[in-house]
Amino acid sequence: MTTSSISSLVSVGKVARIVAIVVRDPSASLAGGTSYNFGTGFRNSGVIDLSSLTTANTDYIVLDQNNSKATEIAASTAFQITVTTGSTGAATATIDVFGYLTN
Repeated sequence: MTTSSISSLVSVGKVARIVAIVVRDPSASLAGGTSYNFGTGFRNSGVIDLSSLTTANTDYIVLDQNNSKATEIAASTAFQITVTTGSTGAATATIDVFGYLTN
């Protein structure tokens, strides 16, 4: 995970609250991947370090809100993952996002 961004829109008439994210099964080491951002809807845009995921196909990390403030993601707004400082080598990973939609 070096330079790409991923986004998904919140349904019209709803807001999203993200409570946890699991990054799992990297295709290669994510060493050097020290700055990923999941937006204001998760840890209020805090920097996430994934560099500890160094074993392909088996490593995973569970990220939660850590009692930190977040902002609801408004309807028709993108929840996105932005790579600022990605892994030193090319890699992919599966990202599971847990949360809920409400009015």
